[in-house]
Amino acid sequence: MSTLSNLLRQVEQMDPQLAADLAREVKALGERRGFGLNFERHTPETVELPGRPVRKGDKVRFLAERGASPKSVDQRLWRVVSVARTDDGRVATLVRQDRPDSEQETTTRAIDDLVVVAEFGDPIYPGLVSTGKVERGEEKPFHAVINAENFHALQTLLYTHEGKVDAIYIDPPYNTGARDWKYNNNYVDGDDSYRHSKWLAFMERRLKLAKRLLNPDESVLIVTIDEKEYLRLGLLLEQMFPEARIQMVSSVINPKGATRSTAFGRTDEYVYFVMFGSAAPRALPLGNEWKVVRDSRAERLRWAELLRSGTNARREDRPKLFYPIFLRNADDGPIFDSVGESYLGADRDSVVPPQGCVAVWPIRSDGSEGNWQISPSALVELIGQGYVKTGAWREGRTTISYLKRGEQRKVEEGLFPVLGTRPDGSILVDSSEYTPVFIPGTQWRIASHEAGGPGGTSLLRSLAPRRRFPFPKSLYAVEDTLRFFVAGKPDALVVDFFSGSGTTAHAVMRLNKQDGGRRRSISVTNNEVSVDEQGALRERGLRPGDPEWEAMGICDFITKPRLRAAVTGKTPESDPIEGTYKFVDEFPMADGFEENVEFFTMTYEAPRSVAHNRTFDAVAPLLWLKAGLQGRRIEKVTDDFDVADTYGVLFDMDASHEFLEAVGKAESVRIAFIVTDDDRSYQMVCSEIPAHVEPVRLYESYLTNFTINTGRE
Repeated sequence: MSTLSNLLRQVEQMDPQLAADLAREVKALGERRGFGLNFERHTPETVELPGRPVRKGDKVRFLAERGASPKSVDQRLWRVVSVARTDDGRVATLVRQDRPDSEQETTTRAIDDLVVVAEFGDPIYPGLVSTGKVERGEEKPFHAVINAENFHALQTLLYTHEGKVDAIYIDPPYNTGARDWKYNNNYVDGDDSYRHSKWLAFMERRLKLAKRLLNPDESVLIVTIDEKEYLRLGLLLEQMFPEARIQMVSSVINPKGATRSTAFGRTDEYVYFVMFGSAAPRALPLGNEWKVVRDSRAERLRWAELLRSGTNARREDRPKLFYPIFLRNADDGPIFDSVGESYLGADRDSVVPPQGCVAVWPIRSDGSEGNWQISPSALVELIGQGYVKTGAWREGRTTISYLKRGEQRKVEEGLFPVLGTRPDGSILVDSSEYTPVFIPGTQWRIASHEAGGPGGTSLLRSLAPRRRFPFPKSLYAVEDTLRFFVAGKPDALVVDFFSGSGTTAHAVMRLNKQDGGRRRSISVTNNEVSVDEQGALRERGLRPGDPEWEAMGICDFITKPRLRAAVTGKTPESDPIEGTYKFVDEFPMADGFEENVEFFTMTYEAPRSVAHNRTFDAVAPLLWLKAGLQGRRIEKVTDDFDVADTYGVLFDMDASHEFLEAVGKAESVRIAFIVTDDDRSYQMVCSEIPAHVEPVRLYESYLTNFTINTGRE
């Protein structure tokens, strides 16, 4: 509809009556809505690529003069038809044509005054270049941080990880109207009448790709949001993922509440869990704050009544579970003597107890005959294990309780250490250190999840002093949220394509430390400079692409320093980090983590270089990512082949015999990349490759393998 509105304004200038007639019909069409969420699929996004060299054939936009606002220049797109060297530097000749029937415009511009722009549907040839790493994890796999436009990064990750991601955690723009995100390189303001549909179009494109990354058999998508878009997001998720199970949790992140003079103070945000396949939250040891209402019984070993209640509780329902239990009264209370057989007779009084004993029958509170929960033989076994106990002596009305299998397991696993036994033989346990294991409800008020608390703003200030980032997530909130789904997956892969300050990667490191896991994370963030900082940088005569400008971007100024500090235990100024991690596991932040992290920037390769196989150095990190982000990386093309820790690359089919032999000897190799255009040769190598190695074909022209943004996604 936004495109139609623009066209109607153009028609109105030429024929007002026709424009009015069209507007009337468009309005009627707009009122006929289908069932479900309806929104405009706006003009596909464009993204500026500062720092990308300008080449013939590129689409470009003018950069404003230094110190001037971007709005001061023509924002239309131009195509580069030639690049020439002059005495004043390199100059591009540009053309554009708005409509097929309009005249073609031509102009020239200094290369330094242009920025390359990628539109949706323009073929892109991505690569990655390493911009640094931190290694403290020895043989552990790496976490990857990618500086890129996240739509392009997601398309690229489809090559490396389609269907292999265990969890995606994202904290997308909340669309508050406060210029907190961009659509088509323009900040979306609160007075933009299409801001909600732009946000939905923006999210839908990325969630479609995210769905393909997730393991359909067992994985979870976690999305945090506030009240501005939670309703639309919920509908979008329902429409996009009908096969998934979706729940929403309300999580308090600001107990004091955001002050509002005419409304209730906002204290919480929402967390959507989209669960695929068999994915489900796992019961975990959790404190009482995870409960809306505290149940003190759950904090100790729970003894269940042996007398059945509820359904099937009458004698005739389970006649074989009607039998006597013989007790005798000792000085310290009742003790077990023996257990009788199932009694099918009509007169239970005819059963004579052993000398000095009374018979306890399953008699209900109303005096009717009931049944016990377990068989006589099972009861005898549990009495011998100390899993059955008596109440106070009441002769034939003495109560008897036992431990069900789940409670028995808690004893056997050492959650309740056995201290001794009671006179009746039942176990005595220590419950002082026990933390209940359960799945919480959908209302979370956890002190560690406060955004302004020790896991959010304060923690980031300790890691990177004097580096501000607005509204960082609490480290412990992200950690806890992920733990419900990856606690039992020590090798899980977690992706965050709105990674901001890098909290998700930091949380995965914390989870690894707690249980010795080898989980990996892939974080995607851009290097956007905040609105507030842009004005100050422009006053200094800087603009996008300048090193001083890029140094203030999110990735370079916040994400990389934060994660480097987290791993090393030292601030960007090389000082030991002050403070201690709280909750779950407490240790000095200066200890850092035994983890490995590598930082990458996405590159946009020239088609000609790709077609002539001159871009393997840019492709090499992608192969390494696909092979598991571990061990040595194959960086250069060789004359025959190369085999690294987890993968190998066959560059020359004439060396296939030696390659297969080398792969067979390397037990840790899991992927073999085979460079060939010939299908028969490829199949021949595949037939001889070891069963535990996945063959992947790389065409001699990498153009075929590594083309994204063509609309096929």
